[in-house]
Amino acid sequence: MLRLITALAATALLTAVSAGCTNTDSWVRAHPATGWAAQYGNAANSSYDPDPGAETLRLEWIRSVKGELGAAPAVGSGGYLGLNAQTAAGCSLMVWEADNRGRQRWCTRLVQGGGDFGPLFDGFDNLYVGQPGAMLSFPPTQWIRWRKPVIGMPTTPRILAPGHLLVVTHLGQVLVFDAHRGTVEGSPLDLVTGIDPKDSERGLADCRPARPRCPVAAAPAFAEPTGIVVLGLWEPGANQPILVGLRYRADQSPMITRGWTSDAVGGGPLASPVASADGRTVYVNGRDQRLWALDTDNGRARWSVPLGYLAQTPPTVAPDGLILAGGGPGARLLAVRDHGDRGEVVWTRDDVEPLTTASQAGPDVAYVVSRDGENGQALLVFDPAEGRPLNRYPLPNATGWPVGVSLGHDGRVITATSTGIVYGFAPA
Repeated sequence: MLRLITALAATALLTAVSAGCTNTDSWVRAHPATGWAAQYGNAANSSYDPDPGAETLRLEWIRSVKGELGAAPAVGSGGYLGLNAQTAAGCSLMVWEADNRGRQRWCTRLVQGGGDFGPLFDGFDNLYVGQPGAMLSFPPTQWIRWRKPVIGMPTTPRILAPGHLLVVTHLGQVLVFDAHRGTVEGSPLDLVTGIDPKDSERGLADCRPARPRCPVAAAPAFAEPTGIVVLGLWEPGANQPILVGLRYRADQSPMITRGWTSDAVGGGPLASPVASADGRTVYVNGRDQRLWALDTDNGRARWSVPLGYLAQTPPTVAPDGLILAGGGPGARLLAVRDHGDRGEVVWTRDDVEPLTTASQAGPDVAYVVSRDGENGQALLVFDPAEGRPLNRYPLPNATGWPVGVSLGHDGRVITATSTGIVYGFAPA
């Protein structure tokens, strides 16, 4: 009996040791920062943060990048800001401390020409950013972790599954990187043929106005629950761009395959698409001045609603199906409810001209930069359920056009203009 008890105890010990030796390294793999990890917040481009935001703010600091900005700042888990500027000389990629009056932590210079696309922070405050012909990663200090060649200029990158970094270049090359090592997982997918791999700056000037020489003018959206990546693509010789759906499977080879193409959007899509919380629907603004909803499984249109203006930035999509239409010159603040088979305009504010995509913090607060008088700009805080203004903060000496609103995990709100002026707001 004693020998039996001893044997059973030894077996139990070995089982416990075996269980304790299982692979537990998933927590160290790259995942999105808890702040505003990249432009439009997350890989779905939803511009929605579930953490409640502050109704009342105070302007804490104003700084300049001493150059131009084409994309909103990324906000890391620790409150760092990542800015991809275009400067005449000196630093262009900068990391600042949002909670320390915008103090610069480090900066370096990248190859210029890719300022319309922003950086991405992972949960460890590693930074990922592109330059024409290369994808780079930086640790929390300015020394390069890795740099790898690509064909074209990387759009704003996205994290798919832990450790997998999606990079789509403006010339249509699609790659999945191991975010830690910088190695390409599987083979790249080329959406456009006949591209000169040595000419990574070709067509970059067409990206901002979304013209034909820039095949992929905006960052893709990733619908995580369904594993679908959706992006706009202007194929060579085509009259207008289309939407393309790619299927991502982490356990298959190749990981990324082309799933469907859709020309359902009238006039073609404009700006980045946005995926719903359940991954079944993608929303995109059309050049026909309508907001479109499409099925991510096949690219077929579910519904569309007229906006009455050309939305030049993506919509904001909340988990409950409330959509805040995109902004731009001549836009109106407008909300649409997705009822599955139809979209319903639930409220409109004709007295507000939103110039950016709205950034929503929880169900009760959203922020947008709107026109203020003839030439001014203001940060508007409003109730997304009703469109009711809650507060308004003029942006001193704002020039150019606003590039977006980024939200920190601590309630801070950051906005910036194309002329490189950055405004840091804190909860009052």
